[in-house]
Amino acid sequence: MMTVKADIDIENHIHELHENGYTVVEGLLNDSELKELQDEMDKQIDRQLNNPYDPGDGPSLPVDDEIEAYYRESYPTCPEEEYRRVMRLIRYTRHQNYDTPWCVPFDQVLKNFFHRPAIEDGGNTVYVHELAPRAPIFARLAEDPRLLKLSRSVLGDDSVLADVAGNSLGPGTPGGSWHVDAPLGQFPEPLPDFDLTTQNIWMVTDFTAENGATRVVPGSHKSRKKPPWQEGEMEGEVTVTGPAGSMAIWLSSTWHRPGPNTTDNARRAVLCYFSRSWIKGFSDFRPVVTPEIAKTLSPTLRYLLGFASNPIVRG
Repeated sequence: MMTVKADIDIENHIHELHENGYTVVEGLLNDSELKELQDEMDKQIDRQLNNPYDPGDGPSLPVDDEIEAYYRESYPTCPEEEYRRVMRLIRYTRHQNYDTPWCVPFDQVLKNFFHRPAIEDGGNTVYVHELAPRAPIFARLAEDPRLLKLSRSVLGDDSVLADVAGNSLGPGTPGGSWHVDAPLGQFPEPLPDFDLTTQNIWMVTDFTAENGATRVVPGSHKSRKKPPWQEGEMEGEVTVTGPAGSMAIWLSSTWHRPGPNTTDNARRAVLCYFSRSWIKGFSDFRPVVTPEIAKTLSPTLRYLLGFASNPIVRG
């Protein structure tokens, strides 16, 4: 049974976030909320596997061979149909943007601007995006007052959501590479002495050292450097563990990576990615929020999702 803590010292967690680059808060979800979260995650994973977003296709261009080669090299464990779906999404989205080319080689394009595979490891690992409008529990997580207080202590009160996503890292997942979060990965060193984004995870399952819990290097945000793009252990790393229903948050400049999952079960999380209001988000929520859905969302969440916090037409 999950015990919800009534005496969380949020100011101490703010201190830890600024000093160490991350913090973990346990005891935020009760048993009913956790069950609702786990059930909704099951539905979203099933949707991604069996009825993924696939709005159509667009015309091919000569650069598509280079793009597909990039995907196959960067995401070598995708099912074949997922490669084909992503290429359709690339062509479709490009055509919606009047077939406007990127001005840099594809491997230098900001990741916010292109689609990534949602299924890897032969189907064992699944990613789902734009979760906040899809079910009340996801909205609840995205605007949790303690999470907002932590993130806003870094990014300011007018910060917004760049993404609300979920992942399910399956058995045998080898773990990822060390990195800082976009857009810092494309910045030259020294990195800025202030953060552009914060990343948050809600633990849908227990996070353990064995099942792929996130690794971080405390204090690495103060180096103003990027880690080497590599897997494996890093000197000084710690494992971000906690029981299901816990929440962790770290700075965009904190070195981190997903760990390997050596268990027989998936490790699942919901991620709320916050950014300063003037940073372009990872996802655009507005097209998927219908007027009917908007009526169910609080003013705070609507602002976080980009309503009244995006550029406007100035006629």
